[in-house]
Amino acid sequence: MYLLRLALASLGNRRFTAWLTVFAIALSVCLLLAVERVRTEARASFANTISGTDLIVGARSGSVNLLLYSVFRIGNATNNIRWESYEQLAKHRQVKWAIPISLGDSHRGYRVMGTNTAYFEHYRYSRTQQLQLSSGRAFADDPFEVVLGAEVAQALAYKLGDELVLAHGVAAISLLKHDDKPFKVVGILDRTGTPVDRTLHISLAGMEALHVDWQNGMPARGAAKVSAEQARAMDLQPTQITAVLLGLNSKIATFSLQREINEFRGEPLLAILPGVALQELWSLMGTAEKALFVVSLFVVLTGLIGMLTAILTSLNERRREMAILRSVGARPWHIASLLIVEAFALALAGVLLGVLLLYVGIAGAQGFVQANYGLYLPLNMPSRYEWTLLGAILSAALMMGCVPAWRAYRQSLADGLSIRL
Repeated sequence: MYLLRLALASLGNRRFTAWLTVFAIALSVCLLLAVERVRTEARASFANTISGTDLIVGARSGSVNLLLYSVFRIGNATNNIRWESYEQLAKHRQVKWAIPISLGDSHRGYRVMGTNTAYFEHYRYSRTQQLQLSSGRAFADDPFEVVLGAEVAQALAYKLGDELVLAHGVAAISLLKHDDKPFKVVGILDRTGTPVDRTLHISLAGMEALHVDWQNGMPARGAAKVSAEQARAMDLQPTQITAVLLGLNSKIATFSLQREINEFRGEPLLAILPGVALQELWSLMGTAEKALFVVSLFVVLTGLIGMLTAILTSLNERRREMAILRSVGARPWHIASLLIVEAFALALAGVLLGVLLLYVGIAGAQGFVQANYGLYLPLNMPSRYEWTLLGAILSAALMMGCVPAWRAYRQSLADGLSIRL
């Protein structure tokens, strides 16, 4: 106990250097734990991007590709599926609800998605949260109505009643625009932190109306053009869509229905489980995840090396202190233990301060991070893995403390008394 009091008193005499060392360790510990929390919650956020959907059905391709374009709006479908196939799926005895999705157009770099009102009723994210409108309403009978995601509305400064023109294709700059068929903003969704925020939602009839006079990927010219008023009077039943989200009556039937869809005879279809596809997607990102963790470990190592440097640097200034301790009866192992206790005290203070900084940071940024990035960072106690990391940091500090302890052990009494002031 006397060694601890002596170590704290010695650190108190060098409080400025000691606090700088503690702060450096605290920042590195905070960064390491923050990276671990973000990594863990990012996995959960990926899984929570779509909740309550049992199967995603699209044209036969890769499961990750289907997940990317249907949920994350990244990439394009290799093919579409027929409307008749969607109707058969929607009427299946095991299907509780079905959400059709039609992709292909964009607006100033943001994707446009055609769907129906079932999307606002059944789509779930982040632990079964339902989509909510911050203002306005969902699209209704008029095919030229659009509901904006929160990020689209904020970035492009749109408000209710504004008109906008959609572009053909998904490029940020498109030369083919649907200038003759503007859409009116009727609703803006609450922020979700998911790809919904970056999407413009229109009805399937609206998607069909945009392309009713297109042939071979090109708009009609002259008298062949169909105006918006003419399109409203037409039968806008879609002939094909991009994908379908399915909710089932029973989770038990998921695998049997998946197998049935994958063997569908009408056309080649692929049904995937969102959770399984998300895990596959996350495994592809594992290298970047490990790289970020390794960088954080090196930051912690840098903080501990800073502590080692500070203690080693102070040894020359403390030779007389060590000699006096020896002269009053302290043994060499007492001196070595004193420096090990100092190193452990600095590391422990750094770890505690780092954990405190982590929780203060989470408390301050929790709402902002969830609203803008879809990451929910709970104020939970450290997990078992985090406790293991903290224990490893303290163990590394003890090992590093042995270096200056060994040097102090080797210093002789005469060496300390011979220093000239």
